[in-house]
Amino acid sequence: MALNKNALIRYKTIDNCLQNNYRQWTLEDLIEACSDALYEYEGRDVNVSKRTVQLDIQMMRSDKLGYNAPIVVYDKKFYRYEDEDYSITDIPLNENDMNVLTETVEMLKQFKDFSLFSELGGIIQRLEDKVYTEKTHRSSIIHLDKNENLKGLHWLDELYQAIQKKIVLKVEYKSFKATESNVITFHPYLLKEFNNRWFLIGMGNGNRGVVNLALDRIIALDYDLALTYIEHDFDADDFYKDVVGVTVSRGRPSVVKLWIDSHNAPYVLTKPIHHSQRLVKEHEDGSIEVTFLVKPNFELERMLLGFGESVEVLKPENLRNRIAVKLENAVNKYKKESS
Repeated sequence: MALNKNALIRYKTIDNCLQNNYRQWTLEDLIEACSDALYEYEGRDVNVSKRTVQLDIQMMRSDKLGYNAPIVVYDKKFYRYEDEDYSITDIPLNENDMNVLTETVEMLKQFKDFSLFSELGGIIQRLEDKVYTEKTHRSSIIHLDKNENLKGLHWLDELYQAIQKKIVLKVEYKSFKATESNVITFHPYLLKEFNNRWFLIGMGNGNRGVVNLALDRIIALDYDLALTYIEHDFDADDFYKDVVGVTVSRGRPSVVKLWIDSHNAPYVLTKPIHHSQRLVKEHEDGSIEVTFLVKPNFELERMLLGFGESVEVLKPENLRNRIAVKLENAVNKYKKESS
């Protein structure tokens, strides 16, 4: 059993490596990555030989596990997937897998009414729908928003393990504003999703407070086992309670007051912009005024701009002015195009 588990860890590690097209992978690199992964999972040094990884690659290429991985060697030295979008995690499920998943779903459904599992309701339904579509080859009953070109998702499992095991990371990162990437020493605390994008939350260089890194801007990951992981009294619910999105600025939250037209009022009432949202006034024409307590940030501004003329920021004044300037600039761009 241990041998099978270790083999699966190696297959997954090799798969993660070959999905990273920003780096060239030699056999020695793959051996080192597998050794590091097994150390993280087992908590002890595991000797991974050259022959073992060669056999792993041969097994992944074959049909024995259903992978048929298109692993090729180029320049007689480096390994990669011939199909850059390939991953062993994308292969179809076999009949035995389907049976196991079906039994798992049935078991989970028995617990969905317990408060401890109340948040799993949607997950169970999605899993059940996936099993249904695989078994019947029919269209999905549940349709979710997804972006097939979304980058960085292959880091999720590795980052999850690093947070769980409290490992300091060396993150090669390139922000949208930077011309070149740089390596950041990072103490990870949380993975957060917002607006179909994933972020790694933690403490960066120089202990400058909690910051976020977008997964789609991560180029490479490594571990720094020599550094002591900095424990931080981090409560995600408390940290994000006063913001929309992931950007948390310093200072106190402000009361934001909005006017919303009659067409969008039901939408905002049934899907609040923030959990602190309160209805403060209803007008005869069906428009409303709401307030909520937040720290204004980029994500909030983008959301408000998305409403266009349907929303007016009544206060605070500085947020109102910023939105007004952006809308005016947008109008000016359209005027240039039409002239």
